[in-house]
Order: sequence, then C-alpha cells, then structure tokens
Amino acid sequence: MSTSLRITEIFHSLQGEGRFSGLPTTFIRLTGCPLRCVYCDTEYAFHGGSILMLDQILEQVKTHKAKYVCVTGGEPLAQKACLPLLSQLCDAGYEVSLETSGALPIADVDERVCVVMDLKTPSSGEVQKNLYENIEFLKQKDQLKFVIADREDYLWSKEQLFTHALHEQVGEVLFSPAYGVIDLRALSEWILEDQLPVRFQLQLHKLIWNDQPGH
Repeated sequence: MSTSLRITEIFHSLQGEGRFSGLPTTFIRLTGCPLRCVYCDTEYAFHGGSILMLDQILEQVKTHKAKYVCVTGGEPLAQKACLPLLSQLCDAGYEVSLETSGALPIADVDERVCVVMDLKTPSSGEVQKNLYENIEFLKQKDQLKFVIADREDYLWSKEQLFTHALHEQVGEVLFSPAYGVIDLRALSEWILEDQLPVRFQLQLHKLIWNDQPGH
C-alpha cells in the first residue's frame, strides 16, 4: 500500500460544521476528487498539491497541537493511502474525522474514525454517484450530511432520511444550507414544520473567513 499522499494543504482552524463545530482542529486536505458538484467550495483542491510521506504528514499535524484532526478534500478516499493515514492518526491519539462525498466505499475506514458522509442532493449534479451501500457501514459516532440548495433538495433529503432511517443509523443527520444560495429562514421553518430529527447547521468557517482557503 502506498505510503505517500498528494496534499493540498495542512492547516489549523476551527471546525466549521457538525458535532465538533467550533473546536480547534488540524485539517489535512487531500488533492483530487472524482466528483464535480455544482456547489463545490474547494475546487482549488482538484489539482496540484505536494507529495508527502505519511510520517511527514504526521509531523506537520503534531506541530499544531490540536486534539482533533479532520481529513478532507477533494475526496480523501480517492487516494489509497488515506486509509493508513487515518489509522496512524488514531494510533497517535487524535480524535479523527473523515469528510467524504459518499461516492466511494467506506467499509475499510478504521472504526475509530468519525465518518462525516454526504448524500449528494439533486442540485449537486452528482446525485447519481451516491453509493447507498455505504449506509450500512455508518455507525452511531458518524454523521451524515445533506447540502440543500432548494425545496426539491429538501424534499429529497427528507425522503432519504425516513426511507433509510438515517436518524437511527448515525449520531447526527446534518441539513446544511448551500452557502449563499438558499434562504436560511425558509429551510429552518421547513425543518420545524416537519419536525425532522436532524441538526440544522451553518458553516462557521464561512461566516468567519468567507470561504478563504486555509481556514
């Protein structure tokens, strides 16, 4: 198995979403993604990056002195060495999360990792890439995210929520408004009216740093 990864950036910031929102976190952003979602906010991670050995990555992570580490992308699982990286981070004592599109298998992800997996909504343009087999491998410590851009996305997400009993499968189901696209009050009211067992979330890092890379 490969012992190196192509990395776009390693940086220290506040976790912007999900269960660990607001906590100081070291982010490892891997380069490359097989998807091209319409609302993607990290297109700069599609290409470029630098090749780093796993031990080099862990050394950089160590310098930031954060308890939490988030491996993100791009799509991290598109690189085979992502799996040993996750395990080595866990072995080193970090609380590790993996942000993944849901289009690649998660069965072999270290069980100690908190998987934060998307189900791509219709407006993403990549709904056909959802790998629904992944749902059975999600655990109570994991999180499942829907990025919602309009009413159609909301209704589709609500259908998936109950069809797959997602709120029983994972610790949190996240309804995340597409940044700058959907009316926040409208989405909030839909959730309240339908009494959905989900967490409405805003992306904290975008409110603070306005989508600036490295934050």
